[in-house]
Amino acid sequence: ALFWGGSYLLMDISLTEVETFNLNALRFISAFLIALVVTFKKIKNVNRITIKYAAFIGFILMFVYIGATYGVQYTSLSNTGFLCSLTVVITPILGFFFKGQKPEKKLIIVVIMALIGIALLTLNDQLRPALGDILCIMCAFAYAIHLLVIETAVQKEGVNAFQLGVFQLGFAGLYQLIISFLIETPHFPTTPKVWISVIVLSIFCTGLAFIIQTVAQQYTSASHVGVIFTSEPVFAGLVAFFIAGEVLSIRAYIGAVILLCSILIMELDFRKITGKIRR
Repeated sequence: ALFWGGSYLLMDISLTEVETFNLNALRFISAFLIALVVTFKKIKNVNRITIKYAAFIGFILMFVYIGATYGVQYTSLSNTGFLCSLTVVITPILGFFFKGQKPEKKLIIVVIMALIGIALLTLNDQLRPALGDILCIMCAFAYAIHLLVIETAVQKEGVNAFQLGVFQLGFAGLYQLIISFLIETPHFPTTPKVWISVIVLSIFCTGLAFIIQTVAQQYTSASHVGVIFTSEPVFAGLVAFFIAGEVLSIRAYIGAVILLCSILIMELDFRKITGKIRR
């Protein structure tokens, strides 16, 4: 969560020298190569069905990071962190409409809170959000789709979840490299500052972050992971404030708090909590 929260600032720095698809291609291909080296014994015998799903999921993941990377160029770092975390709220909504998964009753309250938070965080005096805010919300939608497709994929016979996680990185990088060659002039960074940002993004915020998440989920529950990940926008806001010197309006900070509370409410299982208190 700390790595991903800090990634928005690193993306902002990297984009001063390399273009969007160029940056994402560098980031994901490097992350894939790192994962390939570190976990080669676990992924060397990958089967066709896992590769097929990885290719599709990598395609969706490309849109997640297009939204986040373009979004950070047109809105504040804090807004990017909070709006991209809306996936937690959007996922059960899409799960209801596309997979028939019955949402919890608290979802209505959470959605209302999220909408109020987004409005306070993003709307200007003309009641219009910035382009970057819209792109970040699109990123959250894409990531919700990504999670739901993965949920379906890992239930298929023959699909290896760990291998799927690694190979999706490779496909996401490959797709963006192709697009970069078509519409950009791809190149490596030329200054130490940007090189460091790209390397940290690749190693820590992409490669290790996905591997750490996969390993850590063997030792804790999915609900705990969800609650822990709500700290990502908090880290993003802290990095933006203390390192980038970014200060939002009082209204925006109130919106950020409401949005964070909606995410926490969505993740917390109050029946389990009250049950433990009673015992």
